[in-house]
Amino acid sequence: MRKTLAELAAIFALTLIAPAAAEDVKAGDLVITQAWTRATPNGAKIGGGYLTIENKGTTPDRLISGSGDVAGKLEVHEMSMDNGVMKMRALDKGLTIEPGKTVKLAPGGYHLMMFDLKHPLKQGDKVPVTLEFEKAGKVSVSLDVQAVGAQAPTAGDHSGHGDHSGHMDMKKM
Repeated sequence: MRKTLAELAAIFALTLIAPAAAEDVKAGDLVITQAWTRATPNGAKIGGGYLTIENKGTTPDRLISGSGDVAGKLEVHEMSMDNGVMKMRALDKGLTIEPGKTVKLAPGGYHLMMFDLKHPLKQGDKVPVTLEFEKAGKVSVSLDVQAVGAQAPTAGDHSGHGDHSGHMDMKKM
């Protein structure tokens, strides 16, 4: 019995040290990985969502919108610099994922914007959202909640994927 309790304690300790990574999600020709968000302070009404989308098909698809019980509204956004001024805008026509390409939604670039958060996002939680694609349709994804100010997911990192150029450091999103 003691050995079993010790083994259980060790397994429990390991789960505290290395949080589970977001599951890869396949939808049609798309593979969605590294779905995450940041913890928010009490009273925060907005949050960002980040993920990587790879199109393994031969035709483009488009991320049109999203939804989730966590927020009143979820939009696809782009952040950019224009003559030294940071600009953020909703992508009303969505975000195209070309065939054979990978698009990374990350701080300082493309991202999901969650408005009217219904409760704070707490580190270690998972936030279910539904993404809507033009061809792949509605896809359920869980965002792993990382620390406030995180710049990338801490577990299951595939940092070699996608183009990281042109991203700004936006720790307060």
